[in-house]
Amino acid sequence: MTDVGDLAVDTAVEAIGDGRYRAFVSPDWEIWGPMGGYVAAIALRAAAAASSHPVPVALSCHYLGVARFEPVEIEVVALKEGRAAASHRVQITQDGRPVLAALVWSVAGGDGLEHDESVAPDVPGPDGLPTLAELFADADDGPSFAFWDNLDAKPIDFERDWPPDGPRPAVFREWLRFTPTETWDDPWLDAARSVILVDLPSWPAAHRPHAWTQPAFTAPTLDLNVAFHRHAGGEPWLLCDGAAPVSTGGTFGWNARVWSPGGGLYASGGGQCIYRPMR
Repeated sequence: MTDVGDLAVDTAVEAIGDGRYRAFVSPDWEIWGPMGGYVAAIALRAAAAASSHPVPVALSCHYLGVARFEPVEIEVVALKEGRAAASHRVQITQDGRPVLAALVWSVAGGDGLEHDESVAPDVPGPDGLPTLAELFADADDGPSFAFWDNLDAKPIDFERDWPPDGPRPAVFREWLRFTPTETWDDPWLDAARSVILVDLPSWPAAHRPHAWTQPAFTAPTLDLNVAFHRHAGGEPWLLCDGAAPVSTGGTFGWNARVWSPGGGLYASGGGQCIYRPMR
């Protein structure tokens, strides 16, 4: 086990003046390098520091390079600052090399039309399901990347023997709870949970139809888009509900939703990945 990373600490940004910030990319969030959603969460925190509005509603970013586990430089530029909404551009670099470019919308909040036609998947809730730690309690193997030490995970469809004996649906569903801090009252900080959970199911979903062949590919993420529908504060367990229905031409797209145990839709989004032969 590695040290557990705290999301608030590991996405914190330090203002250094003129719309510029510093942050440190923690090795506690490693999956083939820093987990993409974690780096995007740092960008979200930088936008929070620059925005006068209390509620994030959208993030869209391009991953331009793989960061090292070292300090990064961040520049935030206000593209629009209105009384109701603000748009900020966030650029993360490391020693002058581009890592991520993002656009973030935030709003003041207010009244509007109300409806909710979202339908949560029909899956067991987190109560009563075993965690991955419990499922692997008697084994020497288990999740191999440091990233997974930051979460309690309760998979919906668990298979101990892996790779499987044939194709599986391109779907990834797990109940996840961040550790050591589970939730935050700050909507910006709590939204960082959803950024990570929308980013997470890309490769795990796309890999499942092919895992039985042990394909020699990795799949770097090109972009990530997240819409924040509700503040998820107060709900420790969140369902990461992802699918990668089409994989062709050297790329695949995935979609993801973040649900509460009561069926509330907190965030949704997705992106595209590009295949690279494994060295």
